[in-house]
Amino acid sequence: MGLKIIMAVSGIALVGFIVAHMAGNLHVFEGPERMNEYAEGLRTFGEPLLPRESLLWAMRLGLIAAAAAHIASSVALTRRASRARPVKYASRKAARGEAAHAAATMRWGAIVIAAFVVWHLLDLTFRAVNPVKDVPDAYGAVVATFAPERWPVTVFYLAALVALGFHLRHGIWSAVQTIAGPSAVWRRRWRAAALVTAVTVVAGFAAVPLAVSFGLVS
Repeated sequence: MGLKIIMAVSGIALVGFIVAHMAGNLHVFEGPERMNEYAEGLRTFGEPLLPRESLLWAMRLGLIAAAAAHIASSVALTRRASRARPVKYASRKAARGEAAHAAATMRWGAIVIAAFVVWHLLDLTFRAVNPVKDVPDAYGAVVATFAPERWPVTVFYLAALVALGFHLRHGIWSAVQTIAGPSAVWRRRWRAAALVTAVTVVAGFAAVPLAVSFGLVS
């Protein structure tokens, strides 16, 4: 039960970051000046009392800790479940509110998301694979990475968002099941909340690459 709680709490922390990151991305629709001001504000938050990028490093370390706890608890739970029942069920009916093949979806979705995170860091954080090397130009980097001629990057981004949506939908529902218990009222409310959150996050993130690809943002 402790591992399930760790997985649920770390997952909720990651969801909070994802929602905040999505909201920050939408500054791109306000133009280059506002987007770059937002990005610079994250780097200079707390100055001069705190060193430059203190907030970003606190977020990075927190995310690493949350992701490590989430992955480690997931692997441990999967291994324990496998040892407890080495023979698969002949028939497995999804629990009420649980999507069919949810466990398999969570596994392959996690792999896609992990691969995307690595690419995303190389592209928009470290700029190793981004045409724009000027770190303060966050707007230019976003526009460059989703330029029409780089459509494979956009397709990969959208595919990762689909995986993220499935992961969020089932993960939020499962986390609430763990923390709040199997109440029928909680099931209905949080099943709907999980779906709304997943759709909102996917739509919010997808809006940026699609807008750049179709020339609405340039």
